[in-house]
Amino acid sequence: MKTILGKKIGMTQIFTEAGEAVPVTVIEAGPVVVTQVKTIDTDGYEAVQIAFADQKAHRVNKPKTGHFNKYGVSVKKHLAEFRTEEGDAYESGQTITVADFEEGKKLDVTGTSKGKGTQGNIKRHNHHRGPMTHGSKHKRLAGALAAGTYPSRVFKGNDGPGRMGRDTVTVQNVVLVKVIEDRNLMLVRGAVPGGKGGLLRIQYAVKGQDK
Repeated sequence: MKTILGKKIGMTQIFTEAGEAVPVTVIEAGPVVVTQVKTIDTDGYEAVQIAFADQKAHRVNKPKTGHFNKYGVSVKKHLAEFRTEEGDAYESGQTITVADFEEGKKLDVTGTSKGKGTQGNIKRHNHHRGPMTHGSKHKRLAGALAAGTYPSRVFKGNDGPGRMGRDTVTVQNVVLVKVIEDRNLMLVRGAVPGGKGGLLRIQYAVKGQDK
């Protein structure tokens, strides 16, 4: 399952030959460099490790610097890996670019959603508000969460106020509308998780791929 890392640039729209407006997210993807090919004999499983975004040497700790030097790769900011049974097709120092992805195919895109901080139950879980008249004091507060006599406690997992956002989110089966090779850009239909500049992991869709 070929994978590439990228940075979210923002959203715009493009027009088809028929004049239809298509909303797209612009992603600056790669190039990524293969740093390590993991095998069952050496690591217990098969995977390919990739690195993305150049980084100043003094910003990388010694263990990572040694890892990059071992495989002859310049220091990078991000490391990731993807499982594959085709490890023989990769080698250290190999480059993966947007040119390796085909327009019209479906992708799974993973990113970190925008953080909202601490939010109430209405915004966080889409609860209904209470009555706004007759002296109500529960306009936006959570209602009863447990019975008084039994079980006399609140069960774990009940929806309530708390931290919202900053979660790892994957959107599946988004269509790769266009690839701009000379600028390392991918245009995918619709929205993807996170804000501008956020790190994204892009791979061919696991399910729902058109044959």
